[in-house]
Amino acid sequence: MKRTTMCKFISISICAFLFYAASYAQSITLPPSGENQKASVTQWMGLVKMNITYNSPDVTASNGEDRTGKIWGQLVPYGFANLGFGMSSEENPSPWRAGANENTTVYFSHDVEIEGKPLKAGKYALFMAPGEEEWTLIFSKNHSSWGSYFYNPEEDALRVTVKPKEVEFSEWLTYEFVDRGLDHCVAALKWENKMVPFEVNVPNINELYLGQIRDELRSSSGFNWMAWNQAANFCLQHDINLKEGLSWIDNAINAPYFGQENFANYNVKSQLLSKLGKEQEAEIVMNKAISHPTATVFQIHQYGRQLLNEGKGDKALAVFELNAKRHPDTWPVNMGLARGYSALGQYKKALKHAQMAYEKAPDELNKQTLQGAIDKLKQNQDFN
Repeated sequence: MKRTTMCKFISISICAFLFYAASYAQSITLPPSGENQKASVTQWMGLVKMNITYNSPDVTASNGEDRTGKIWGQLVPYGFANLGFGMSSEENPSPWRAGANENTTVYFSHDVEIEGKPLKAGKYALFMAPGEEEWTLIFSKNHSSWGSYFYNPEEDALRVTVKPKEVEFSEWLTYEFVDRGLDHCVAALKWENKMVPFEVNVPNINELYLGQIRDELRSSSGFNWMAWNQAANFCLQHDINLKEGLSWIDNAINAPYFGQENFANYNVKSQLLSKLGKEQEAEIVMNKAISHPTATVFQIHQYGRQLLNEGKGDKALAVFELNAKRHPDTWPVNMGLARGYSALGQYKKALKHAQMAYEKAPDELNKQTLQGAIDKLKQNQDFN
């Protein structure tokens, strides 16, 4: 009795071992099926990361057959097809896996728009249903299945249609980013003589940056006036979040331990106040900026140029004169005075300072600019 029980135990153990061994054997690393190499491409759009991972077949088959002209509509069927395995059938045909072997996957770190349609952050299987004139691109929530044998349309996160293009021959199936920007890109599949592009946009890129900035200002970065200045300047340059930007620049100026009164901070604050419609306050703060010891000759000169561009000739001349008192007999100062007097029609005074600036100009380019100004002033013409 004991012998029979022991034999049964040994038989069961051997079967369990063989089952385990067979299962384990499937997990060893072997060369890719069909020599279809795995590849991955990544593109950043500002803070947003996009990655495409795929297996790359070539036009020449592993047996040496040249399949040129036999890819689209033959090796890769048009539309949806019955793959004869898994869930694929005549009633539930499958799209193409947009590569070889495993699923082609696409990852987005943040919400995006594909061809103008919203898609949540995450990882998706990328399927395609090719057509002679139009392709359907499918982003499926089921990215872990092998290929599209188990494709279920109920798992679609998004479908878009795009137009293929004829391009130069490409032996290997490749994904590329054929256009790139700070808040958008165009990704494209290329194989044989076809390119299938699709546009990706980040609809709220500045809001993403603001969120990142808020987080970073709460970290060690926030113990430095320059970080608060940069944050406020971001709002200024993009004309967004101006009130919070004003509070940020106030921190750069007044916060305990690290706040600093200087030209850079007052300048940003003045411009923010101006954008908020507080012109008198903006002018008072800008006067503090140009009067501050940290203000350089070029910073004061640039502010005078800004006033000239705004048609405020009298105020511009006053700024150029202040610069002359602070930094006497330097070529930017004389250039500024020449511009200021010229804008007010005082051409003789302008000519005098333009000639003085010419003598001290640091390089040939500035001398050429000044020579043009001198020629115009001699004819009683404004050179601004």
